[in-house]
Amino acid sequence: MAAFGRCSVFALLALLVALGPVRAQEAVRAPHPGEGAHGCLNAKERRAAVENGSALKLAAAIHAVKNRMPGTLVRARLCHGHDGLVYVLTVLSHDGKVTRLTVDAVKGTLVGGL
Repeated sequence: MAAFGRCSVFALLALLVALGPVRAQEAVRAPHPGEGAHGCLNAKERRAAVENGSALKLAAAIHAVKNRMPGTLVRARLCHGHDGLVYVLTVLSHDGKVTRLTVDAVKGTLVGGL
């Protein structure tokens, strides 16, 4: 019985090692709608964009669409969109539904979602 258990453990480890590269490939995903081809900015790039006036502060973008956000903001990213920078806001509604809103980072207007 102990030999069978040992073989099972080795078989499981072999399977995990074989599936590792597949899981890593899944982590490299296509950008979400609104992110564009270049993806999202890191913290340093976000700070620079706000400081040089290329983007509104996140609080201003949230305030601009507050009554259109059906729940709690759980994630916010500043990304390259098709027509410039956009905030991609992930919202969790009270019924558990996840919604993604896209806000123009210069004008503060809702350009996608809902």
